[in-house]
Amino acid sequence: MGTNTVKKSNEGSLLMRITRNQLFIPLAALVLLLLFNLILDPSSFRITMDHNSAGNPVLSGFLINILDNGSELAILAIGMTLVTAASGGQDISVGAAIAISGSVLLRVLCGSNTRPDTLQAPIIVAFLVACVVAMLFGAFNGVLVAVFKIQPMVATLILYTAGRSIASWVNNNELPIIGEPSFGYFGNFIPGIPIPTPVFIAIACMILIWLVLKFTNLRLYTQSVGINENSSRLNGLNPTFIKILAFVILGLCVGVTGLIKVSRLSTINYGVIAKDIEMDAILAVALGGNALSGGKFNMAASVVGAYVIQCLTTTLYKFNVRSDALPAYKAVVVILLVVLSAPIVREKLSALTSKAGRKEAA
Repeated sequence: MGTNTVKKSNEGSLLMRITRNQLFIPLAALVLLLLFNLILDPSSFRITMDHNSAGNPVLSGFLINILDNGSELAILAIGMTLVTAASGGQDISVGAAIAISGSVLLRVLCGSNTRPDTLQAPIIVAFLVACVVAMLFGAFNGVLVAVFKIQPMVATLILYTAGRSIASWVNNNELPIIGEPSFGYFGNFIPGIPIPTPVFIAIACMILIWLVLKFTNLRLYTQSVGINENSSRLNGLNPTFIKILAFVILGLCVGVTGLIKVSRLSTINYGVIAKDIEMDAILAVALGGNALSGGKFNMAASVVGAYVIQCLTTTLYKFNVRSDALPAYKAVVVILLVVLSAPIVREKLSALTSKAGRKEAA
């Protein structure tokens, strides 16, 4: 009897540890979405080797599409997580900022000619310039939030409103087109490598932020400022600098995403590029179980949340949901997932699980 009681107690304890883990909800949601696709369409998990327009062999399939398109969202979720944790608010201007960074990138590559025969600058130089511009706009948002104490969503509403007009102005309202094939590698495929390049870029960003969080105090400082700004100041931290730094890092993520976006088509559409992507990035952070009021965060959960959002979007497109109805279907599922991953709901579920475990042990 005693052995059985201990065994049940250990099983209950293991179950509680699993359900309390912040990765549980986003991973469970991802598994459920994949099972839904597998049941309704067993071919969902089929990965085939096709050829792209250049004649190169590439992998294609439902899962490849999720990894490919979800990579952009995962990169943005990294920066959005830091901004949310430090400021207790969200940046709603990242879509417009992507349009600006992409426009700057094309401007540097094209110069004054919107259809150049040869690139006017190395791609790496254009990319670095675009990243610097995106980081400067991030710093602008950060100053409004940290120095002038404007609520983050209101502060970033400025760039959200004006950003796409600025992007259009950078190229004199023209649509530059890059004819250089190598430029398209960043958003599509590198010849000889069948996996989409954005997947590798996203992995590189994840490894980089993991190293930064592991070997620096960025996580500790960001969470301290987000939990109690006054207390962190008394402990020698500079909340203003840390908040601005979080927005600058998000700006860097925007620059990387901008490269992928414009590389996919080798041009830009100012009104459509990255449209509503800021909402998906915010939802990814929330779905990861991170409190939108700031404080502690789990970067891995945010990244998984990004792929859950992309899996949901790809699923809805796959089953021919009308584009105008897509946000409604998406909203219902996302609201359910976000509520389940909210800290207060997780605490209630943990309390119920713990109570049931005690009763069973008794």
